[in-house]
Amino acid sequence: MANHKKIENQSTTEEVAGSFIYPDTKSKSERKTAISAFQKFRKETLSAQTNEDKRVSLLLQLKIILEDYVISDSSSNQYDFGYFLKEYIIRLGLKSNQFANDIGVNPSELSQIISKHRKPTDKIIYRLDIHSNKNFPAILWFKILEKDRTYELTHNREIINSESEYVKHRLEFSI
Repeated sequence: MANHKKIENQSTTEEVAGSFIYPDTKSKSERKTAISAFQKFRKETLSAQTNEDKRVSLLLQLKIILEDYVISDSSSNQYDFGYFLKEYIIRLGLKSNQFANDIGVNPSELSQIISKHRKPTDKIIYRLDIHSNKNFPAILWFKILEKDRTYELTHNREIINSESEYVKHRLEFSI
């Protein structure tokens, strides 16, 4: 414990954090050796992964991206329901037709959802929940749809402009 305090008092936060990634060594050659050893270890670990391990890692990564997007304050045209559904299918290592068959939907309907020509129905969202064994729960998919709607409501000027002609009287002030 005393050694910990001594290090803390002599080093900046960045130096302490950096030492966990690249341990402080006496020379450049020792540092290169340490980095090389770490890279070798990482490469061996990755090559030892099974296909199932890789699939789980990819899906976990997608879930984290999805959850981060859902809780963020911003919405994006890039990240939408279709994008995340396509990523889910890709990371499973499936073809769209095979996945459509797995969840009991027409492949053309799935394609239209992915390409933003059609909104997913509740049944599809529930099937995604079931298919993923609740790893990607229905509520998470519904939140993506909510983000899509938020983006549309704030960025689709055509709809706003066309609907404004139906409003006869507006408030004369802003709150």
